[in-house]
Amino acid sequence: MSTHTVLTHCTMDCPDTCSLAVTVTDGKIQHIRGTHDHPTTAGFICDKVARFDRRVYHEDRLLYPMRRVGAKGAGKFVRMTWEEAIADITARFQAIKQQWGGEAILPYHYGGSNGLLGDQFMDHYYFATLGASRMAKTLCAAPSTEVAMGMYGRMPGVAFEDYPHAKCIIIWGANPKASNIHLVPILRQARKNGAFVVTVNPIQTFSAQEVDLHLPVFPGADLPIALAMIRLWKEAERFDLTFLEQHADGLAPLLAAAEEWTVERAATEARVDPHAIRTLARVYAEATPALIRTGWGTERNKNGGQALAAILAMPSLLGKFGVRGGGYTMSNSGAAQLDVSKVFGPIAWQTRSINQTQLGSVLNEALDPPIKALFVYNCNPVATVPDQQAILRGLAREDLFTVVSEQVMTDTCLYADILLPAVTFLEQKEIRRSYGSYVLGGVQPAIPPQGEAKPNEEVFAALGRAMGWSHEPFTWTTDDCMRQIAATLHLDQHPVELATLQAGHNQRYDFPGPAPIQFSTTFPRTPDKKVHLTPTVLGRSPFRYQPVIREGFPLALISPSNNKMISSSFGEFNYPELRLAIHPNDAEARGIADGDTVRIFNDQGEVVCRVQVHTRIRPGVVMLPKGAWRKSSQNGFTSTALCPADINEVGGGACFNDARVEVAKKI
Repeated sequence: MSTHTVLTHCTMDCPDTCSLAVTVTDGKIQHIRGTHDHPTTAGFICDKVARFDRRVYHEDRLLYPMRRVGAKGAGKFVRMTWEEAIADITARFQAIKQQWGGEAILPYHYGGSNGLLGDQFMDHYYFATLGASRMAKTLCAAPSTEVAMGMYGRMPGVAFEDYPHAKCIIIWGANPKASNIHLVPILRQARKNGAFVVTVNPIQTFSAQEVDLHLPVFPGADLPIALAMIRLWKEAERFDLTFLEQHADGLAPLLAAAEEWTVERAATEARVDPHAIRTLARVYAEATPALIRTGWGTERNKNGGQALAAILAMPSLLGKFGVRGGGYTMSNSGAAQLDVSKVFGPIAWQTRSINQTQLGSVLNEALDPPIKALFVYNCNPVATVPDQQAILRGLAREDLFTVVSEQVMTDTCLYADILLPAVTFLEQKEIRRSYGSYVLGGVQPAIPPQGEAKPNEEVFAALGRAMGWSHEPFTWTTDDCMRQIAATLHLDQHPVELATLQAGHNQRYDFPGPAPIQFSTTFPRTPDKKVHLTPTVLGRSPFRYQPVIREGFPLALISPSNNKMISSSFGEFNYPELRLAIHPNDAEARGIADGDTVRIFNDQGEVVCRVQVHTRIRPGVVMLPKGAWRKSSQNGFTSTALCPADINEVGGGACFNDARVEVAKKI
C-alpha cells in the first residue's frame, strides 16, 4: 500500500481559492484537507470540497466520449472514441459554417472551472479562429464588474485578513456562510475587536448574536437605501470634501438622485425600519476604519448596477480610504493582470455578441444566422439560466447540434448529441487566480484523469488541429500553456513564479505588503486615476430606480447560493430535495404549514416542492436555492423556470431576483 500527499488548490467558483492537501492511497483519494500555507484557508475548507471525492467517483461520472442514440433529453448514449468525437464535431462545425457561417455556432460557458487554462484561453482562441458567435458572460458579476471598472478601474479591495482592523463592516448582498466561509471567523474576530457588523440582505444569514444590525431589504430596493443614506450625510455635512476634490468627479448626478429619497420614502420602498437606515448611516459615518463588502446578490435585479454604484460611492464620499481595514471589497481578481494577446497575438474576434442570460430566446427565435450548434462547457445552463422551459425547448431541437463537455451527467448533458468527459480539478494542472484572497494558486493533479477525461485546453487544441489549422498554439501541451500564462501574468505588476505553481503552492502579492491599503499602496486604475462617482456605464439616467410590479404575483422569489452547492456543482449528490423557504406570515395567509407540498408559480411556469416555514427570510419574499437540479423538485422544474430573462442595463446582467410569484398548497 502506497500513501502520499499532494498539494494543490481549489478552482471552484468561490472567492477563497483554498490551498489543499490531498491524501492518496494506491491512486485513490482518501482525504481532502485545507492547509495553513494560505492567508485565508487557515487549515479548514468547506464540506463541499472536503467531500469532492464523491464527485470524482460518482456513479454519474462521465468517463468516455459518448454519442446520443435516443431522443434528446432521454439520456441514452453509446461510447465512442476521442478520435471519433473530435472528427464528428469537426465535420458538423465545418458543414454548419459552410452553410450558415461561423456565427451559427455558439460557445456557452461560465464558472464551473475558474482556472486560467480552462476558461477563456485555448477555448477562446479556437472559437475566435472558427469565427463563432461570441458569448457575453452575464449570469453573475457583469453589472458589478462594469461598475467597479468604471468607478475605480477595479482597484484591489480590502483583504479579508485586514477586516479585524475595521470598526464598522457592512456585508451588503452577500452570504459568507454559503459562499465565502473563511470570512466568517474573521468577522467574529472583528466583532470581538469592537467592530459594528451589519448585514443587508432579504435573508437573515447571521444570528442576532453574530451581527449588530440586520437590514432585511426587499429584493431590488438596495438603491433607495443607499441614496437615502447619502442624502443624510449631505444634510449633516459629513462628506470629506478634501478627498472628493482631489480624487473624485461625478458627484452632482449622485446627489441629485439622493435628493429624491428621504429615509421614510426609502424605508417604505425597501420595507425596512427607517430607524435602522438612520442607525446604519450614523455608525458607518462615525467609524474609522470602516468598510463595505459588496456581494453579487445586490446586482441580480434591474436596479443592481445603479445600486452598486451608489454603494461603492460611500467610502469616497466619507473618505474611508487610506488605512488598513478601510474602503471596500468586491472582486479582487483585477489585481492579477493577464493579457492573452501577448500569448496568442492579436485575436480578431469581432462576431456578434450573444447575452448568455437570454439563451432560451436565442435558441427558439429567428436569428440571422440561427444558432445551429452549441458547445457547452464549465456550465449547466438547464439548472442555472433564466427561463428554464424555453431553454429545454431549444435544447430539444433536432436541428441543433449540441456538444457538452462535463464531469458528471447533468441536466444539460441529457440533451447533448456528443458528450465529452472533463477532468475535475483534482486530475489536472492549472493556475487559479483568486477573486477574493490575494493568492495565485498552483494546481497539480492528485490522481490521474478518471477514464478518458481530458482538460479543456487539450480538447480545444485537438479540435483546432482537426480543423487543419497550422497555428502554433494548437500544438501546445498543458505544460506549454502553463508556461505561456506564467510568462504573461503579473500580480500587481510582479512576475509569476512558475516553479511555485507547479509544486502546488501559492504565490502571494506584494503591493508592497501582502494586503493592499486603498489610496495608500494601491490606487484607482481608471485612465485618469480618479474615482468616477457617476460612471458612464450607468447610462442616460444614472441612479434611476425602477420598481418591479407584476400583477397577481405578490411574492418576490430569490435564488441565492446555499451551503450544499457551488452554483449547480454537487447537485448530483448533495441536494436531493428542493425546498421553498417562506415566512410564517406568508405561509399562514395561504394556509400552508411546514412540510406541505406547494406550487410556486407565475406566468412563466410552476415548481412543485415541499416548504420550510421559518423567520430567517423576510415577509413578502420566498427562496429557492440557486443551481438545484431538476430531479430535486416534484415536477422537474426549479427556480429558473420562474425567473425572467430580463437583463440589467448595466452590463446586461441577469435579473434573477426580479421574479415575482404566488404560492399555493398543492391539493
